[in-house]
Amino acid sequence: MGVQVAYTDHRTISAATPAPGERGTADAVMLGIGNLLLGDDGVGIRLVERLRDNPSFAGVSFVDGGTLSFSLLDLIENANALLVADAAELGEPAGTIRVFEDEAMDRFLASSRRRSVHEVGLCDLLDMARLRDCLPGKRALLCVQPQTIGWNESLSDPVSGAMSAALEQAGHLLHAWGLGS
Repeated sequence: MGVQVAYTDHRTISAATPAPGERGTADAVMLGIGNLLLGDDGVGIRLVERLRDNPSFAGVSFVDGGTLSFSLLDLIENANALLVADAAELGEPAGTIRVFEDEAMDRFLASSRRRSVHEVGLCDLLDMARLRDCLPGKRALLCVQPQTIGWNESLSDPVSGAMSAALEQAGHLLHAWGLGS
């Protein structure tokens, strides 16, 4: 039996659940976090939507994680690599992109300032995977500084303008991890 993850457009993906003692059924998971109804908060999901149909990223499961759920734990634990995309408060101009890898990701999420409305859930998911000794060996957080988070289905101009660079950053990281062609 696999884990079912619903996309906001009602498509689903399945990830096989490994046998006991087996690890890493997915080469990588790219998890987009956010709410498409809150403007720039949906940038992580928009990135996943743009990359998921790219045939050069075989072995990568692209998942709309919405506003997070503990049901995503199995998916994260079974991946060898995890790339999370989200809007986050960076204290930079809107549209600024930052990538935090491995321990830098942990430090960013653990910092005392509130960075994302989803970070508590993401920290909890990663902590649960860590406690079960199933944290993906490679992990990164791709953040985009929002301009506006409020009722709006569109990205602001600065965040929309940063999409190409964010897609390039995500692709570069996945290729650096040996994924894609």
